[in-house]
Amino acid sequence: MGYTINIDYAKCVGCGLCANDCPTQHFCIENGKALSQTSLCIGCGHCFAICPNGAISIDEYDSSNVHEVVPFSVFNDEEFLKAIHSRRTIRQFKDKEIEKNKIEKIIDAGRYSPTGANAQDVAFTILGSKQDEAEKICVSLFRFGVNSAKGFVKGIRNINIDDKFFFKGSKLVILVSAKSKLNGGLASAYMEMMAATMGIGTLYSGFFETCFSLSPKLRRLIKLPKDHKLCSCMVLGYPKVKYTRTVPRNKANVREL
Repeated sequence: MGYTINIDYAKCVGCGLCANDCPTQHFCIENGKALSQTSLCIGCGHCFAICPNGAISIDEYDSSNVHEVVPFSVFNDEEFLKAIHSRRTIRQFKDKEIEKNKIEKIIDAGRYSPTGANAQDVAFTILGSKQDEAEKICVSLFRFGVNSAKGFVKGIRNINIDDKFFFKGSKLVILVSAKSKLNGGLASAYMEMMAATMGIGTLYSGFFETCFSLSPKLRRLIKLPKDHKLCSCMVLGYPKVKYTRTVPRNKANVREL
């Protein structure tokens, strides 16, 4: 997609900040003013964000929700790290719907996650009315896998696969997909942190991803956007459990070359 950069020359003071920060060298400074000089704009918005006088606009974007920058430095680093340490995968959910405005905030966090070359290729599929049918397909597939001679479902032979095995009674399942799995993974992480700030827990269902790769029926039921890969299945809901302490972890595997 092409992007159209507009410069209000009444506001532009030729400071050069946009030119210096542009990753595609889209700008130059001529006669004391910024000038769009190439068609290489990827729409990252850095020029829009860095201009001290608000002289730049981008036709293809709605700027109605733009606000002043809130730097991460306003958060206490120790408290933020403790919150990350406190994160737990949730497998027990309350029988409670997640409010629409909270779902919108979770998706908005994913929308603002970084993507390579500003691809913005991440999509969010809410299972909604198809959630129960999707879970039935997965349960049937896993039960067959456990009982078959091939036993393609590893590691769950002694686990009871009940009717709510995949989504644990959650009221909300969001599939995150993208052309780049890295982009989808980053979006998922942003979404999980946003959900946590509102008391909403997350389960990443790797078992569902296995079913999606194995079942044409499931893929027909849930048609992802063209050329998209399933990056994560996020099962979200209000936790029925409360954890009182963090857990130990192995030391970080750090290599310095």
